[in-house]
Amino acid sequence: MENKENPTNPISPISPISPTIPINPPTPKPNRKRDILLRVFVTEAERDFIYEKMSEINTNNFGAYARKMLIDGYAINTDYSDLKAIAAEMQKIGVNINQIARRVNTTSRIYEQDFEEIKRKVDEIWRLLRLSLLKVR
Repeated sequence: MENKENPTNPISPISPISPTIPINPPTPKPNRKRDILLRVFVTEAERDFIYEKMSEINTNNFGAYARKMLIDGYAINTDYSDLKAIAAEMQKIGVNINQIARRVNTTSRIYEQDFEEIKRKVDEIWRLLRLSLLKVR
């Protein structure tokens, strides 16, 4: 594979192994939080293994992955699907409350069915929270 020029640094050719990693990375900017560059040589099999492990935890950021593994020795893949479901339910409740508030402000009356609907939605959130807590254990 022929080397192409890196558009962000025309002096640094792009690595034939990974098109996103420059062979000679640019000098860090003086205002960087992390200003020390560490490099390591690996075999093709080791590189493939590292990329496989990165994909298992759903990350494309090699720097963050390497830092986490070198400092802590492990990386955890967190599933946020339960929290997203709870957030969606809470958003629906917020919409319902706004509709009820608008109706109360317009008619000056509060209906029993409005309170029952809010109660059902709150019960659904509690059910999702309990389910999430059981999965954590």
